[in-house]
Amino acid sequence: MTRMKTHTEDHQVGRIGWLRAAVLGANDGIVSTASLIIGVAAASGDKGALVVAGVAGLVAGAMSMAAGEYVSVSSQSDTEAASLAKETWELANAPASEHAELTAIYVARGLEESLAGQVATQLMAKDALGAHARDELGLSEISAARPVQAALTSAVTFAIGAALPLLAVLVSPSEWMIWIVALASLAFLGALGATGAAAGGASPWKPTVRVVFWGALAMLITAAIGALFGTVV
Repeated sequence: MTRMKTHTEDHQVGRIGWLRAAVLGANDGIVSTASLIIGVAAASGDKGALVVAGVAGLVAGAMSMAAGEYVSVSSQSDTEAASLAKETWELANAPASEHAELTAIYVARGLEESLAGQVATQLMAKDALGAHARDELGLSEISAARPVQAALTSAVTFAIGAALPLLAVLVSPSEWMIWIVALASLAFLGALGATGAAAGGASPWKPTVRVVFWGALAMLITAAIGALFGTVV
């Protein structure tokens, strides 16, 4: 007798929610804090002012990331809930129409109409709302909005990312501070791009080049503004 073998697959797409928030938070923490420090340093080389500016940027940025992520992901969650409520009403009041709609979806995916109707019937008998949420609305447990998770992840990773340029300030001699902060931050960004790609199962080269390029551009523009106007923007 032949036994069917089963195995558990680890699909990186299941990490997409927290991974997006983590990469966004850490990237923003490194870029914004390094740019702030470099802008201040270009206008004034006082190390104490740089540390104060960096710490203020870390705290304010972490709180801003948490609030922004919570509000935006909550909006997504509200939209999902409204769509599910509408679908629930339609299933209760027009089940035949909903069955036809689900059947048409499966026909469009390649099933014969009779088989598509049978599939729709069986899936709706087991979990009608789940079937329509997944196949009509494109909602699933993997992609579901999680506001608290996104907010906490972004805040924590922003703080970690922002702490790295601050650490570079503390260990740098004043005359080399801008260069050390800039180069260290670009190295941190490169490591972040490679780590994020590895966590998502993607090639590291494109994400690494992408985050390093935009980080370098942000720091360059901020340094130019600080040097030109002698102020922090």
